[in-house]
Amino acid sequence: MARPSRDRTAGARLLAVATLTLALAACGSQLEPGDVSTAGGTTAVDGTVPGAGGAVPGATVPGTDPGAPVVPGTDPGTTTPGGSTGGTGATGADAGGGTEGGSAGTGENAPTGTTEAGSCEGFDNDQTGVTADTITIANASDISGPVPGIFESAQLGTRAFAAYFNSTEELCGHKLEVLALDSRADAGSDQQAYQRACDESFASVGSQSAFDFGGAGTAQACGLPDLRAYSLSTDRTNCTTCYAAYGVRPGQVPNAMPQYWVKQEPDAVEHVAMLYVNAGAAPENASAFRKAWEANGWNVDIFQGIDVSEFNYAPYVQQMKDAGIEFVNYIGPYQFTVKLQQAMAQQGFTPKVFLQDATIYDAAYVEQAGELGNGVYAYAQTNLFDDFSIAEMKLYRAWLDQVSPGAEPNIYGVYAWSAARLFVEEATKLGGKLTRKTLLAALAQVRDWTANGMHVPQDVGAKTTANCASIIQLDGGTWSKVSPGEFLCGSMSNLGS
Repeated sequence: MARPSRDRTAGARLLAVATLTLALAACGSQLEPGDVSTAGGTTAVDGTVPGAGGAVPGATVPGTDPGAPVVPGTDPGTTTPGGSTGGTGATGADAGGGTEGGSAGTGENAPTGTTEAGSCEGFDNDQTGVTADTITIANASDISGPVPGIFESAQLGTRAFAAYFNSTEELCGHKLEVLALDSRADAGSDQQAYQRACDESFASVGSQSAFDFGGAGTAQACGLPDLRAYSLSTDRTNCTTCYAAYGVRPGQVPNAMPQYWVKQEPDAVEHVAMLYVNAGAAPENASAFRKAWEANGWNVDIFQGIDVSEFNYAPYVQQMKDAGIEFVNYIGPYQFTVKLQQAMAQQGFTPKVFLQDATIYDAAYVEQAGELGNGVYAYAQTNLFDDFSIAEMKLYRAWLDQVSPGAEPNIYGVYAWSAARLFVEEATKLGGKLTRKTLLAALAQVRDWTANGMHVPQDVGAKTTANCASIIQLDGGTWSKVSPGEFLCGSMSNLGS
């Protein structure tokens, strides 16, 4: 498959959820695979991670190490950029020998939930990615690239659920193995990763790539079920074999969040600045949000893109001060959020509201922002990560720590775990009838999926944008929910694609 051109894809991607701009904003260039910088500042072309003690099993650069091993549920003792060093001392089926160090759930939180398992009679071991005792699922996420480790959490979330499942269960006598691939924040690498997934795995699960349009055609052409953490692009949404735990319908923008602020801060929304990182699909995305939010009563005085290479944020802050801005909405990665907030603090500019999507609901942002983060708001499509009244969230946190001790949760990890659970539950129902085609047919029927309360209801099969979110606020390093109820839900603005 030919690598998608920049011109073809520029008009093809309109993101419907601000959360998605982190990927496209932070990775605004399409780099050749050999030019992707790793965390250590050196170029990796052999699948190794400088400073991580050599090669990371399974987490190879697509096309550079075709013989790389799979990661059976866990990957002990290694790290990828942005991850944590350490391990559990268990691999393969050994990762499923018990729940020591992890946690076990019952009822809907059991590894297969309350799913009634289908008969295993007739199970076909002669399928791609299937052996007599294993089923390989691939995960192609951005591990290296312009922002190293940007979506490592999605790979860890997938591995965490695989480890949880393997700890007590089998799928018709099969354990899960995870083929970890690096899509490197690049369309070409995403395509290469999906070619390997087509050839070596039964399905792809929990993937997260900034330029996910790169592998969309490849997945569809080989009939690969691709149950992603997030779906980012129009191409991926339109892929007939691609679904997501967090899907989007480009052009659909939820109204509940902007309507909340009209009621909460009616004066502030009269003077809004929307700033966005000028890269990838972020400009198109920001334009869609502006239309939807102005239709809901916001008045956007400043609508301004900021280049990725920009280091001086002072002029943008001065522009906001001169315009009397009271509400700042930033669309971009949290690394740039901190730069903007630093410039605001230096010039003594304190708007009534600073709002961003859930890309800042991340421990790394809290650490980097420090006191500058106090009082900021975000809108999130997950429940709070430390809400252990939600048993599924507690399980995710426990098994994340099992596969990568010290790793912090984030939205991409939550939705990757969610995707892995959905895969297991649907595959379990099918039993001996499990094939790529029957799995795809089952996924097309999934509605109101919440992964046992971890996130807002998602119509996975319909591939529509979720219409719910909550408003959370950071205070003293701790996030808390400030909007009423579990989530704010409402109508959608339909802007076309």
